[in-house]
Amino acid sequence: MTRSLRSLLTINLPDLPDLPYLPDLNMSDDKLVQIQELVDSAMSSLKTAYALLRDATGVSDIEKERIVTKAEEMPSSGSANGKVVEGIFDGQNMMDGEGQTYPVPANYASKSKLVEGDGMKLTISDEGKFIYKQISPIERKVLVGVLIQEDGQYKVLAEGKAYRVLLASVTFYRAEVGDQVTILLPDDDNAVWGAVENVLPKQMAEAAAKSTIEDMSTEEDEDGELTPSVD
Repeated sequence: MTRSLRSLLTINLPDLPDLPYLPDLNMSDDKLVQIQELVDSAMSSLKTAYALLRDATGVSDIEKERIVTKAEEMPSSGSANGKVVEGIFDGQNMMDGEGQTYPVPANYASKSKLVEGDGMKLTISDEGKFIYKQISPIERKVLVGVLIQEDGQYKVLAEGKAYRVLLASVTFYRAEVGDQVTILLPDDDNAVWGAVENVLPKQMAEAAAKSTIEDMSTEEDEDGELTPSVD
């Protein structure tokens, strides 16, 4: 049995439960190929069944489909057989064009300020190490909001919408609920996650607002109207 066939079988079977035993070491390559074909057929049938169920019920994972559709446009999108996979960052993981997710270390995503929709490349070393690289950053915009906690998750409320943020980013900046947070988003605002760029503690934000109000009050004339300051 060749090493490549054994590796292929191992890669494609991580989610199959309760396998009673591994194939006999003396099993022929032909049998392994046959097993692989059966597995591929089963996976294809599951995808078809899911699509039929989605059409029948009208229930679908819109966010996942949006990320997968973008990932399908990546040049090397697909399985990890070639040790290199390209996909799209979904705010927490990388997803390829087949809907397979690959865990992105939260600390890396936080420090790199990865934004939902960024194109990424994953290289899998011979030792099994995952090496990520951002290859096509999405157009970004900046919003300022307030850190809140909703349903046990940290979010930033900005312009009437709550965006999820990584816990690693919150702990890295030592942010607290009520702090003013600057987040990065896709320019089209079509996102669930935001990337934390900076944090202004609540006390500093309140002090800055108080100072601004005091400065404005000193510029009022006798009638209580604001007069522009002249340098």
